[in-house]
Amino acid sequence: MSNKQAKLFVIAAPSGAGKTTLVKAMISKNPDLRFSISYTTRPKRSTEDHGVHYIFTSPEQFAELREQGEMLEHAEVFDNNYGTSRSQVDEHLAAGHNVLLEIDWQGAQQVRESMPECVTIFILPPSRRELERRLRDRGTDSEPVIKRRLQDAVSDMSHWDEFDYVVINDDLDKAVIQLQSVLDDRSKAAATSNETLRAAIEGHCLLITFWNKPFCSAPTVGTVPPTSFTNTC
Repeated sequence: MSNKQAKLFVIAAPSGAGKTTLVKAMISKNPDLRFSISYTTRPKRSTEDHGVHYIFTSPEQFAELREQGEMLEHAEVFDNNYGTSRSQVDEHLAAGHNVLLEIDWQGAQQVRESMPECVTIFILPPSRRELERRLRDRGTDSEPVIKRRLQDAVSDMSHWDEFDYVVINDDLDKAVIQLQSVLDDRSKAAATSNETLRAAIEGHCLLITFWNKPFCSAPTVGTVPPTSFTNTC
């Protein structure tokens, strides 16, 4: 095991951006990386296992854990509570393991307050069309829920510049490589301090400015200057 201090990585994204797929890829590629299993009060889906995907609990049990200070962060998302076990994270870090959290932007804010040394990463979808396609292809949500998730994505994405890094999940293989480079502490292209990245996000149709338009295609960030992008909004 390396003598380097263990790090806490926090990944957030709007629903459908592909963060769960990326997290699974990171866990598979990094045997020493530990995934913190979140608590949730939402019903278990048929494809999920208790203690593997989430720790499913009742609202009463969740409230008790929160009052005991067991939650490193917690948030209400789509009328359900989600939270991260403080003791679980502390145990992994103390053992020298890097830890990965998959949470929302609200939870990320709380973790930054408690553990400012954490590394935060925001995952962006390439377009509204692709985000909607992913949500529908999951086959787990009703039409009203899908519409609400798309609406809430606007608010979620407005918080991208609070994070240390941004990865645009247009091509999964490329996104995996870029995310791995962040974990390896060798990605300058994905840093939100990178002016090229900021111009690409702020000046094109990835966020609020494009959300009222029908469809847009995403630029390839980090390969060509933003002035060379073809805006197809």
